[in-house]
Amino acid sequence: MFAILETGGKQYKVIPGQKLKVEKLEAEPGALLSLDKVLLVADSETTKIGAPYISGAKVEVKVLKQGKGDKKIVFKYHSKTRYRKKKGHRQLYTELEVLSVK
Repeated sequence: MFAILETGGKQYKVIPGQKLKVEKLEAEPGALLSLDKVLLVADSETTKIGAPYISGAKVEVKVLKQGKGDKKIVFKYHSKTRYRKKKGHRQLYTELEVLSVK
């Protein structure tokens, strides 16, 4: 069984037992969350597709940790004008473990 869910403006295909990193969610490590923006649920014999979401479907997850991703360098450059700007960015994320798809 798997599901496709939406969080942080992105879509993720998840199966029970999987670990994934998503955009930062306001939750403490160890907390249990229920994500209800489920777009599709499928198992070996049936498939449910939402329009846009499936009512009553949810994915139970456990928050493992909060963190920051690797540094990305943003460099702007204009030739012949001595214009150079260098900036770094580290995206915040939440690591989740999928417990069940309902």
